[in-house]
Amino acid sequence: MQKSLNTVLAETRGSKAFIGPDLKLVVLPEYFLTSFPFGESLEEWKEKACLTTNDDLFNQMREFCVKNEIFLSGNFYEIDDNFPDLYFQSSFIIDDKGELILKYRRLNSMFAPTPHDVMDAYIEVYGYESLFPVVETKLGKLACIASEEILYPEIARCLMMRGAEVFLHSSSEAGSPKLTHKEVAKRARAIENMCYVVSANSAGISGIDFPFAATDGLSKIISYEGHVLAEAGTGGSMVANSYLDIGAQRDYRSKVSMQNYNARQRFELYADSYTNFTHYPANSFAKEKPSKELFIKTQLKVIKNLQK
Repeated sequence: MQKSLNTVLAETRGSKAFIGPDLKLVVLPEYFLTSFPFGESLEEWKEKACLTTNDDLFNQMREFCVKNEIFLSGNFYEIDDNFPDLYFQSSFIIDDKGELILKYRRLNSMFAPTPHDVMDAYIEVYGYESLFPVVETKLGKLACIASEEILYPEIARCLMMRGAEVFLHSSSEAGSPKLTHKEVAKRARAIENMCYVVSANSAGISGIDFPFAATDGLSKIISYEGHVLAEAGTGGSMVANSYLDIGAQRDYRSKVSMQNYNARQRFELYADSYTNFTHYPANSFAKEKPSKELFIKTQLKVIKNLQK
């Protein structure tokens, strides 16, 4: 992890030198410190690749942000003393003063524990609002979306409800020239929430039995109207950079028009449906030991219920 961080910070420093002093916000890909669990049990991965925000690696990132006058966002695997049997996949934002101003824990995952798996206990400790954090900064109102969660419109919508203007999306996904599911979703989340999307994809994953370039390329910035403002090719790149005009976005959101989707939302229509219909159950770890097998077992049960 230290070697990976050294590389990322050095390349970020070099990118700012090339782009110029106006570079104020950097979003790093998913897995920028580690790869993903590749056969390890929850216990093994917790020991191998998880840390806290008090770790020295985070202190190095804080110092880097101060020295280089940038906001930095990324994603990592986090240990929480309140839930000692679990880890969470967390996104973060560190500001240019070195302060950790936002931490978001992924809510929907195939094989990683989430707050939803221990929802009642989690809300008792952190409160409901901790699930959808948005932070107001001099750069605008920022929020994080992790990886495949871009495919779940409710997450982006709940962040928009709380004022989000820019979604910071750390991802690791197939960099296909075709419109993938995630590619379509990024543009949809931007349009329907009138938000910028800054999406950073990994530039390959090495060191495991996995094709290196399977998750590579096409990091991009999408405007609140769904236009791609900048897009990188494959490999490590800082080409996906652009100005975010928050003033213009706020003006666009203030107009009475067919395109003001935020102002035209009628949430009361949907509230009872979300309250009364359950698909994937909350608190799935309450009575059973957390394991990858439990994720599969739970999803199979959900599929059978949906078929009924």
